[in-house]
Amino acid sequence: MTPLAALERLGQRFRRRRMRLLMERFDIRPEWLVLDVGGTPAIWEHCPVRPRLVLLNTPRALEPAPEGVRYVAGDGASLPFPDRCFDLVFSNSVIEHLGSAEAMERFASEVRRTGKRYFVQTPDVRCPVEPHLYTPFLHWLPRAWQRELAPRLSVWALAARVTPDRHEYFLRHYMEEIRLLGPRQMQRLFPEARIERERVLGLPKSLIAVYGADR
Repeated sequence: MTPLAALERLGQRFRRRRMRLLMERFDIRPEWLVLDVGGTPAIWEHCPVRPRLVLLNTPRALEPAPEGVRYVAGDGASLPFPDRCFDLVFSNSVIEHLGSAEAMERFASEVRRTGKRYFVQTPDVRCPVEPHLYTPFLHWLPRAWQRELAPRLSVWALAARVTPDRHEYFLRHYMEEIRLLGPRQMQRLFPEARIERERVLGLPKSLIAVYGADR
């Protein structure tokens, strides 16, 4: 197995576990209208119940929609939907990509406005392994150090064997836009939610804001 395949397999394992947790928290039904902000159909293959699904993403990320799935091109910080029109708003590893505290606040406000319930996951800044470049401890260093070290120490780039232009694009996205959150920041963004901690081998892995759960 190649290093990239191993990383992808590990990611699939985490996504399956996350969807099991979603089903444990919410009694999702086929008639529910669910919005996935920033998602694709793949993660919903791990959900045994298929609700009426709306996927909102950027135009470049849109794929052919499976039957029963509606795609909407849009911005998670400015959702084009009425208040509380969704039975559930779901988002997996999106909010940390928005680039600024102000954009994160708008995103959180839109999730809370449009959803009767929500489940929003993001990587935990306390995790020792940075979850985008897969590089241990990198995200704990000052930004100036990260700029120097990231091009040389990116485990993701070594595993994926990406082209130089793709590597440069992803590093620029990492440095300019990705901002990892801790539990207190997540609670401030979603004040009425319960912040659940996902762990791996006892270490922090991700944070999940859960609101309106059935259990």
